Amino acid sequence: QVQLVESGGGLVQAGGSLRLSCAASGRTFSSYAMGWFRQAPGKEREFVAAIRRSGDNTYYADSVKGRFTISRDNAKNTVYLQMNSLKPEDTAVYYCAAALGMLGLRGTNSYDYWGQGTQVTVSS
Repeated sequence: QVQLVESGGGLVQAGGSLRLSCAASGRTFSSYAMGWFRQAPGKEREFVAAIRRSGDNTYYADSVKGRFTISRDNAKNTVYLQMNSLKPEDTAVYYCAAALGMLGLRGTNSYDYWGQGTQVTVSS
C-alpha cells in the first residue's frame, strides 16, 4: 500500500508560481506511475499531468501544457508539479495519485492510491 501526502499549495497572484510536492510512503514508489489531478468547486476532478515510472515520459492536459512541469525523484519517493504563469482558472484542490498500471494515465479510474489534496488559489 502507498500513502501519499501533498504539500506546497497556497494563495498566489495571477502570473505567479507554485511548486507542489507529493511524498509517498513505502519502498515501491518507482513501481508506480504518478499523476496530478485537480478539482474546482462544483466541477469534476480533472487530469493535470502524469509521469511514468522512470520519468522518461510525461503527459499534460492542454490547459496546462507549457506552464506546468511534472517531475519525480525516485530516491526521495517524491513527485513534483511546478506551476508557472498561474491563472485564476487554475484554482482548485490538487491531488496526486499513484497507478500500478501504465495505461490510461489521464483517467481517474487508472489510479490506485490518492492523496488528501492541497488547495491552490490564484487571485486575479
